[in-house]
Amino acid sequence: MPPSPSEDNRLWFDAPATRWVDGLPVGNGRLGAMVRGEVMREVLSLNDDTLWSGYPTPNANSEAIRALPGVREATFASDSHEADKRAMRLQGPFSQSYEPLGDLTITMHHDGSASGYRRALDLDQAEATVSYSIGSARYRREVFVSHPDQLILVRLTAEGGTIDCDLAMGTLLRGESVAVGKRLILRGKAPASCAPNYRKVPDPVVYDDAPGKGMAFVALVDVEARGGKTTARDKTIEVRGASEVVLRIAAATGFRRFDQMPDLSSDQIEASAAAVLKAAGGKRFAVLRSAHVTDHQRLYRRTSLQLDSGSVDQPTGTRRAGNARASDPGLAALLFHFGRYLLIASSRAGTQPANLQGIWNAEVRPPWSSNHTTNINTQMMYWPAETANLADCHTPLFDWMEHVAVRGRAVARDYYGMPGWCLHHNSDVWAMANPVGEGDSTPVWANWPMGGPWLAQHPWQHYLFSGDVAFLRERGYPLMRGCAEFCAAWLVADPQNGRLTTAPSVSPENQFLAADGKPASISAGCTMDLALTREIFTNCIAAAQILGVDGPFVAHLTDLAKRLAPYQIGSHGQLQEWSRDFPESEPGHRHVSHLYPLYPGNEFTPSRTPRWARAVATSMQRREDNGGAATGWSRAWATCIWARMGDEARSGKSIDAFFAHSVLDNLFDTHPSGNGPIFQIDGNFGITAAIAEMLLQSHDGAIALLPAVPPAWRSGSARGLRARGGITVDQRWSGGQLDSADLHFVSGVDALIRLPAGRQLLAATRDGVTVAIRAGDGGLRVSGRRGETITLNIGAART
Repeated sequence: MPPSPSEDNRLWFDAPATRWVDGLPVGNGRLGAMVRGEVMREVLSLNDDTLWSGYPTPNANSEAIRALPGVREATFASDSHEADKRAMRLQGPFSQSYEPLGDLTITMHHDGSASGYRRALDLDQAEATVSYSIGSARYRREVFVSHPDQLILVRLTAEGGTIDCDLAMGTLLRGESVAVGKRLILRGKAPASCAPNYRKVPDPVVYDDAPGKGMAFVALVDVEARGGKTTARDKTIEVRGASEVVLRIAAATGFRRFDQMPDLSSDQIEASAAAVLKAAGGKRFAVLRSAHVTDHQRLYRRTSLQLDSGSVDQPTGTRRAGNARASDPGLAALLFHFGRYLLIASSRAGTQPANLQGIWNAEVRPPWSSNHTTNINTQMMYWPAETANLADCHTPLFDWMEHVAVRGRAVARDYYGMPGWCLHHNSDVWAMANPVGEGDSTPVWANWPMGGPWLAQHPWQHYLFSGDVAFLRERGYPLMRGCAEFCAAWLVADPQNGRLTTAPSVSPENQFLAADGKPASISAGCTMDLALTREIFTNCIAAAQILGVDGPFVAHLTDLAKRLAPYQIGSHGQLQEWSRDFPESEPGHRHVSHLYPLYPGNEFTPSRTPRWARAVATSMQRREDNGGAATGWSRAWATCIWARMGDEARSGKSIDAFFAHSVLDNLFDTHPSGNGPIFQIDGNFGITAAIAEMLLQSHDGAIALLPAVPPAWRSGSARGLRARGGITVDQRWSGGQLDSADLHFVSGVDALIRLPAGRQLLAATRDGVTVAIRAGDGGLRVSGRRGETITLNIGAART
């Protein structure tokens, strides 16, 4: 176990959070809590990752399969407005919403005002704390969520004083609470249906008393007080004169599976939550905390990043505000660690995948339903899983994809009459796969059927990083193959040139100007469609050859790939977003879907395809010049692109822009809104992936060391980042130059190592013994055996 991380792994503040969005998040993948830290009234907002509105429904549209030919006819006639209109007949119902469980309110009875206030989130310990003094007493709260014991734990202590507090539970959903002995009980039920928050409908939230028409849920709080007196009064537990209070919080819902009614009774659910409390009942708080910390650090301490930081003595909000004016490398390291922390806290083996807000939500109708949005957001959440050494946290996405593939196979058949499985831009805990919109929504987001191939990149990447052939055979390839089947069937010949293309096709959420100068959504063969289709075919062919299966299918995909329409460069030197060089409706649009072939794909690289890479850079710069990358997640994507381009200066500027415009003081990623900032977690994960990409790249057949480190990061070290091929890399640099690197081989492999410009290998050692390294094409060829480490000492290249 490496030494304990420093203050670089801690967010801290000298004042409470007055809004939910400014709180400190804790979680174990399934259960989450937001800690605000007010002195007199602490409100812990609680979540369970399976608590969603709705229940499994067919999500069918019997008209859709008859509508597709008409949409294609209008598309190839270049009548985009008519195609948009006809495409609405392909739309189905909206996804359901992720719901808040409830609030635990701790009302403190203090005499006097507080001083010495501190609120902190320790990323290494995965614990939020609040402390302050009143008179001669020092009060402290500790909050964490244990993965081993599946509990939310709270401890209140008073050094030099006693604790007087009232405890109560409440929910924004239908429910009621009661206090019985030393236990608070909250019983409730989620809506049978909850319309997205942007839909103006008469009854957006609908409840149904029938079993399973909306899932029941229960939260239990056991109160253990040392000293003093504990009294239950109706809905409140009063504690008076205690020296310590420990709260153990368990929660459960009626969720069974994505395809089963959530019809467990409230009694059954309560029994499940009570069993968790009973299992931990004999364990002291210190024992529970120790198990929690050990479990968390098993993941968190795999990777570290240290950069120059001279301002850890300042509150995090002060540092963030300062970073808008001057770079603070240590704050970038903190942001990187925060993203890893959030992934661990919101996505663990056996849980649901992280949604738009991870697992933290306080609204019945949350922004964009807090669902799984698969035209960038869901995928971005898992970009750092492999590179930042958190592959374990990737597995909930694969589990959910297998559910989506089941529902998506029915959608491919019933909506389009095609084989394989497909997914559109929204989904939920019920693995919904149909196009949303209900017949009256803009096709530019509702009618995008390419969520499948984008998601299918993830199991393939997991294989490339791990070399796990069993995973590829049993899980990865079946998902990829089913997706490729649909993509192959979705292709249609362009009547003008005979090339295979996609129709209808939209570039997610971005419109072009049609011949009449008005915005339109649908054309044929958007660049992203072609990129995703090429990638899923290429990856399926490679996977099938590794597994020695599906020869005829490989031949079929190979033939289709040769006939795909080509990419094109437009009049500005940009990579065209559409098959025609349409005028852009919004030149600074937040989505840069057409840049997929460079990142997160790897079809374009600066070294292998310089012409196409330049076109990507031109496109990205045009977006930024016109106000693009203004949302947190889009700024994160831009940062990934500049890092992949190897552009050190633009990478650094992009990180600074993220701090200046896209995060709150607690480093939560935000989406701008007229009603105040909206928390959206995808940008936190995207910027974490971008930082990893600045430090290590392995997408083009070589492992590039420090490929895009911003100029302000003059010295530092990065440990535990992963490269494709099963190699973990540690690096150290000073004066802006790489000094050394350790290559840890998980399996035996021959790797090509690319050093930064102006650097050369001075020596290579294995267990202190010099080893010979041969020069390869464009780098150093290093052969490592399973379990061994090779250290490279680097110096200035001879001139």
